[in-house]
Amino acid sequence: MYELQQHMQPRMKRGMRRKKERSKSFDFEEEKLQIMNFNNMSLESLPTFSTDLAIICKLDLSNNNLQNIPESLTARLLNLLVLDLHSNQMRFLPNSIGCLSKLKVLNVSANFIESLPKTIENCRSLEELNCNFNKLSELPDTIGFELINLKKLLVNSNKLMFLPSSTSNLVSLKILDARLNCLRSLPEDLENLINLEALNVSQNFRYLETLPFSVGLLLSLVELDVSYNNIKTLPNSIGCFKKLQKLRVEGNPLISPPLEVVEQGLHVVKEYLCEKINSSHESKHKNMSWVRKLVKCEKFNGYMRSKKQPQHEDDDFNLHQYHTASRLSTQSLVLGVFSPKRFFSHHRSSSFG
Repeated sequence: MYELQQHMQPRMKRGMRRKKERSKSFDFEEEKLQIMNFNNMSLESLPTFSTDLAIICKLDLSNNNLQNIPESLTARLLNLLVLDLHSNQMRFLPNSIGCLSKLKVLNVSANFIESLPKTIENCRSLEELNCNFNKLSELPDTIGFELINLKKLLVNSNKLMFLPSSTSNLVSLKILDARLNCLRSLPEDLENLINLEALNVSQNFRYLETLPFSVGLLLSLVELDVSYNNIKTLPNSIGCFKKLQKLRVEGNPLISPPLEVVEQGLHVVKEYLCEKINSSHESKHKNMSWVRKLVKCEKFNGYMRSKKQPQHEDDDFNLHQYHTASRLSTQSLVLGVFSPKRFFSHHRSSSFG
């Protein structure tokens, strides 16, 4: 045993030495990364960079008069994590933005951008995309299939009429701000956004008239703002929220729930809509598939009726017979991955594979 220990000690020391060398090398690489700040310098064109662009981790070009970013520049920012271009005069982003595979934060707010390049889908590390205060009329169709790490999508104060259906595949999304647009509707499969905590689609004024029933299946939602739209009826599924703490509905011509119910607060609104799920003939028939999904996902408290028990026309879906939520997140993710829209899309993502 003593001889074995003597034999192993030199090898162990060599291993530890190599580990320290690798650690030092990593620290050295971290130290080499630089932050370049050109904020508020009245720049109309980019300065000449004397340093290697590959060592820049954050580039701040905000509050200038830049109209474009050269393709060749963006393509060489290989280790860029944060790119801040807000408050410039830009009308488009370079296609080479897709080369920024490590980019986590992109801020292009307060510009004149009318569309995002499709190559932005290649920025698969992106966690925050801020496009507020631009002139966007649409987002790339398949953006949701690619940016699976996106946590914040901020597109308020644009000209969006729709959000692409692939938005429902942004399973990491926590904040979606699409207020002050021209939205006509929202994607139907919102239940796939299992981590969404805040949804703001306020101030789309006369354009937004309805909300999808799937809003009530947003398991993690804490804040919902649908104020100042043209919504007459809130979906009954809103009564099923477990975590919702803030609901803003003012500025809508609401009929259901009526104003006197809304004025009594969130808990009364939820009770009113829950009762509609139980008793409304329309809910039981038109929204049968959604209620069954609520049951299957164990969204409610209680127990499900056995198939052997007799069913009566007036008690098909009793609120007190449902389970509590426990498996919705897994099921929603599976729904997102195997969605027919995803498989028949012209550009299928391999990110889930």
